[in-house]
Amino acid sequence: MLDYSLNIAGSEWMIIIFVALILILGTGKLPGAAKKLGKAVNEYNKAKNEIQDQMKEVTEQTPTISGPVGTEREKLETIAKSVGIKVEGKTDDELREIISTKIGQKKVDEGKKE
Repeated sequence: MLDYSLNIAGSEWMIIIFVALILILGTGKLPGAAKKLGKAVNEYNKAKNEIQDQMKEVTEQTPTISGPVGTEREKLETIAKSVGIKVEGKTDDELREIISTKIGQKKVDEGKKE
């Protein structure tokens, strides 16, 4: 079996694409196409940076537990307090429900920002 694959490196592809663009667009249209490509790359970088910033915000909001937690109730109280929920007079099931609702709201709110 013969292998006809091309062994072309990344920089060689750039040269091939550049030559193809010159042949297709001609030298007159090439600056305008490069300007449009630059704008597209700029928009891509802006979007990427916004997503990275949002990811950082989400990771900063993750509850942190500073030490060992003995019981399930202590875990629930620690998580509830970290997201701003008052734990007094609530059962474990009520806390679970409120925590999941609160965390779900953060995800929905973040989705609306986009």
